[in-house]
Amino acid sequence: MPDPQTLIELYFAAMDQFGHRPVAMRSKVNGVWTDLSYAGLAEQVEALTLGFRELGIKPGDHIGILSENRPEWAITDYACLMAGSADVPVYPTLPAKQIEYILRDSETVAVCVSTTTQLQKIQSIRKNLPALRHVIAFDSSATGEGVHTFGYVLEKGRSAGARYPNWKSEARQAKPDDLATIIYTSGTTGDPKGVMLTHGNITSNVVGGLNVLQLRETDECLSFLPLSHIFERMAGHYCMMRGGVIINYAQSIDTVSNDMIERSPSVVLSVPRLYEKIYARVLDNALAGSAIKKQIFFWAKRTAEAWADLKLGGKEIPGGLAFKKRVADRLVFSKLKQRTGGKLRFFVSGGAPLSADIAKFFYAAGLPILEGYGLTETSPVISVNYFEALRIGTVGKLLSGVEVRILPDGEIVTRGPNVMKGYFKKPEATAEVLDPDGWFHTGDIGELDADGFLKITDRKKDLIVTAGGKNIAPQPIESRVKANKFVANAVMLGDKRKFPIMLIVPNLDNLKEWARSRDLNFVDEKSLIANPMAVEKVEREMVKNLRDLAHFEIPRKVLLLQRDFTIESGELTPTMKVKRRVVEKNYQAEIEALYAEPLGGGHDLVTEG
Repeated sequence: MPDPQTLIELYFAAMDQFGHRPVAMRSKVNGVWTDLSYAGLAEQVEALTLGFRELGIKPGDHIGILSENRPEWAITDYACLMAGSADVPVYPTLPAKQIEYILRDSETVAVCVSTTTQLQKIQSIRKNLPALRHVIAFDSSATGEGVHTFGYVLEKGRSAGARYPNWKSEARQAKPDDLATIIYTSGTTGDPKGVMLTHGNITSNVVGGLNVLQLRETDECLSFLPLSHIFERMAGHYCMMRGGVIINYAQSIDTVSNDMIERSPSVVLSVPRLYEKIYARVLDNALAGSAIKKQIFFWAKRTAEAWADLKLGGKEIPGGLAFKKRVADRLVFSKLKQRTGGKLRFFVSGGAPLSADIAKFFYAAGLPILEGYGLTETSPVISVNYFEALRIGTVGKLLSGVEVRILPDGEIVTRGPNVMKGYFKKPEATAEVLDPDGWFHTGDIGELDADGFLKITDRKKDLIVTAGGKNIAPQPIESRVKANKFVANAVMLGDKRKFPIMLIVPNLDNLKEWARSRDLNFVDEKSLIANPMAVEKVEREMVKNLRDLAHFEIPRKVLLLQRDFTIESGELTPTMKVKRRVVEKNYQAEIEALYAEPLGGGHDLVTEG
C-alpha cells in the first residue's frame, strides 16, 4: 500500500484500519474520563464539515482554532481539512491583542473558541476583524450575540447530510501542495509570521515519523503540549491517530503529573522543561532523604549510568553490572516509573535543547527520551533519535527524504518535502530564509558527525559575541544552571559586552527551606533574595555547574530576579521560549547598573525585587 500523500488520505486510512475500535481519544469531563470512539469521532467530523458548508464557509477560507487541547480541537482540525479550509491554530494563552494580529493577518472568516474566557477575548476584538463572519463556541455555556454553539453547527451539518452525498470523494480531491494550515511562529524576534504548511509537508513528516517511532496499537499517549504548536500537532495528533494510539487529553499543564498516574500513558511528548523539573525533583528528594537513602540513590545512579554507557556504546553488559542494575531498578527507578503511570515506554523531546546529563539519567532509569529537532517551517521534524539509532547529546538522524547541509559559519540549512510553502503574505521574509534551490536556513548552529547524527550547538541569533570577539553559545550554559535545584530559570546575556552575565530566577521554595535551616531572618521573598548569605548560596550553586567551561564563558556577574518570566509579560513565547531581547529591555536599568559596577575578586551579585 503506497504511503498517504495528504492528511485526508491519512485520516481515512486510520478510519479504515481502526474505525471499529471503541476508543480513539478521551478527556476529563466534569471530573470523569470520557471516551470518544473512532465512529463517534468520524460522525462529528462529518457533521462539522457539512456544518461549515451550511454556514457558507468555502474551500480556501481560513478558520481559526482558539482552544486548549480537547477532542473538539481534533474534530475541528479534521473538519477544516475535509472542507478544504486551512485552519489557523491560536495559542489559548495569548492575550486578545496578539490574537487580533493573527486573525486579522490570516484573513480568518470563522473562529472556534473553547470557553467563555476565550470567547471574551474574541468579543473584545471582533470589531477590528472585518473578515470574521462566524464565532463557534465548544462549551455550551459560552454564549453571546452572534455566537454559534458547537452543537448547533453539528446539528446543522447532520440535517444537511442528504445535500452532500459526495462530500468524502470531494474531500479526497485534496492535493499534496494544497494549503493545510497557517501556523504563526512564536515571534522571539518580532511580529509572528504565518507559516504556510501544505498537506504534503505535514504528511511526509508523519510518514517519516511513523517509520522510526515504533508506535503500537496498544499504546496510549498523554497530550498536553499545545496543539497550536506543530510538534504536538504532527506527532501527538496526526501520528497518534494514524498509529492507532489512544490520545488522552490532559486537563491542563498543571495536572500532567496526576493525569500521568491516572491514565498510565506509554508515550509522552514534551519540551525539555518537564524533564528538567522531574530531574530536579528526583535529586531534591534524594538529597532531602536520610544518609542511607541518599547513599542508595547515588549508588543506583552511578550503577545505572555505567550500564547506560555500555548499552549505548553497543557493548556487552558484564553479569555483575547487570545484577546491580536490576537491584538499582527495584530500589530506586521503579518508584520513578510509577510516578509516570508505570507503563511508559518512551518520552519524545523537542522544541528546545535537552541536557545530555538529563537524557542519560532518564535512559539509565529505563525511561528513554527520544530527542528530535525541527522548526515550524519544517513541519517540524528534521531529525530524531530512535531506538535503533540513539545517541545522547545529539538530535538524531535525518528523517527519510530530508537533506541537511552545514554552512561555513555553522548554520544548518535543510531541504525536503517537509519544508514550508512560505510565510503568508510575506514574500520578502520568505526569500530571506528559503533560497532559490529550496534550502531553508534554520538560524541554528550545528554539526553532523561521521555517523549522520545531527548536533545543535545554539541559535545563530542567540550567540553572544563579546566585545573581545569571543563567541559564546548561551543555551547549553543556561541548561546546566537550570538543572540546579536552587534555580527556577536562567538567561545569559552579554552580546557586545566585555563579559557575560546571568539573570537567575531562584527556586524560592528550596531557597526558603535552605534559609530556615541556617536560621536566616527574612520577612518576604524580596528580603530573602537580598540577604547576602542567600545571594552567595545561589552564586555558589550556579558556579558549581560551570567549572569545566572556558573562563570567558562563565558569567562574571549575576542578577537575581524575584519573579519568573511569563507569557503575559512578553518575556516568553507560548511555547515557553525566552525572548532575550524583551528580557534585556525589561531589566535594562538593572543590567546597566550591574555592568557599571567594578568587578570584585569573584562573582558580583545584585538583587532585583
